[in-house]
Amino acid sequence: MAIGPRLDLRQSQSLVMTPQLQQAIKLLALSNLEIEAFIAEEIEKNPLLEATGTRDEATPEPDGGDAPDDDFTFDPADVEPTADRLVEFGDATTDNPLDVDYDAETFHHDSATDSVRGQDGGLGLEGGSGGSGEDAPDIDTYVAATIDLHEHLERQAGELLEGEELTIARHLIDLIDDAGYFTGQTFELSQRLDVALYHVERVLGVIQTFDPSGVGARTLAECITIQAKEVDRYDPAMAKLIDNLDLLARGGIPQLRRLCGVDEEDMADMLRELRGYDPKPGLRFGGEPAQPVSPDIFITKTKDGWAIELNRATLPKLIVDRDYYAELNSGADKGSKAWLSECLASANWLLKALDQRARTILKVSREIVKQQEAFFLKGVEHLKPMTLKTVADAIGMHESTVSRVTSNKYLMCERGLHELKYFFTSGVASADGDGAVSAEAVKSQIAKLIAAEGDDILSDDKLVELLNAKGFDLARRTVAKYREAIGLGSSVQRRRQRAMRAA
Repeated sequence: MAIGPRLDLRQSQSLVMTPQLQQAIKLLALSNLEIEAFIAEEIEKNPLLEATGTRDEATPEPDGGDAPDDDFTFDPADVEPTADRLVEFGDATTDNPLDVDYDAETFHHDSATDSVRGQDGGLGLEGGSGGSGEDAPDIDTYVAATIDLHEHLERQAGELLEGEELTIARHLIDLIDDAGYFTGQTFELSQRLDVALYHVERVLGVIQTFDPSGVGARTLAECITIQAKEVDRYDPAMAKLIDNLDLLARGGIPQLRRLCGVDEEDMADMLRELRGYDPKPGLRFGGEPAQPVSPDIFITKTKDGWAIELNRATLPKLIVDRDYYAELNSGADKGSKAWLSECLASANWLLKALDQRARTILKVSREIVKQQEAFFLKGVEHLKPMTLKTVADAIGMHESTVSRVTSNKYLMCERGLHELKYFFTSGVASADGDGAVSAEAVKSQIAKLIAAEGDDILSDDKLVELLNAKGFDLARRTVAKYREAIGLGSSVQRRRQRAMRAA
């Protein structure tokens, strides 16, 4: 059989993602603040784009942007379709091109955001204080947060040390982590710098006198000891208590009283002092304050239904300067005209994509409000199980589109600020067999039961009984999983915490 070259013609079909379609897909997943940054970048690249004012004056305004329909029927057919249904009004088949790679993406049908509670900055003796005490926040904390911890320590070292000691101090400061703990080895540092070990230890001792109190410690016990010595409270009893922090963590209050040689009243005073010390002093420095989340959607109840609108404060008005285009195009050479035409087409597409994004977000938000209306009226106990597929089927879009729309988006309503993903939760069967309830509703009930348990600490088995009485058909392991998800300890841990607070 002879082997030789030949020409063959083949006919095939393939999906080609145009840059415009890729851009539209990208815009769907961006929040309003990210859209603002994206627009700023586009303005720098495209001379025909101009941002003026806010979204209030932008055109065209998405349907339903100002107020809901009179009857608020949530019917997608009521909205006038646009030319490109791929992003906004596509059904399950025409919307498929938005799914770039099913293998590379995971669409979470049960992706409620579990807020872990009880994470406070103290020693954990007060439960979930979280720094939300009765006192107002210290203004010095916000000032200190703008200064890097290492810079703050080096500034103090420069005022107190000089020469070789200052060099050693800078190397020691470099080995202090963000929490304020010294993570290196003084012996290794002395060998590397070719200085005596006692010299390095002495400089570390000087650093441990710096602000904030407790910085430069190698262990938690040493950190607390430094702070206790600074306020002249490091007596033999307190030293014994600090040396046995592991026993304190296990709730061994009687054993600690015997070790320290104090009565119940003195032990209670010592525990109050211990709670006042900062176990991570370095965290006061070295970072910008957390920025508040800006809502993308506002939902309010009106006499005619629900008003759903985008947050225009974070959506600048974007226009195409056609007069400038005409001015540049007149007298331009062929290459310049081609470039200007590309800029004009890109600008027009961007405006269209932004409008389609707004319409799609509003459409998905309306369906969420429709499905979860009981939540907006009565609270989290009435949150229903809902998946991406439920919303996608109702509005005639694909699950991937709904997933992108609900990513990094927040809505503000009378019930507070919630991520759109919060409303997509798994279901828990009800005890009477009548439908199902949301996992978030179950977590809310568990939190309420534990908050009201009083001196009678509820075990997981008791919680199962109480929840079954309320209509929740749950196993013990499920209750334990939900309890841990909301940051609540077991009955044994809660009993120890209560004993320490009462001590």
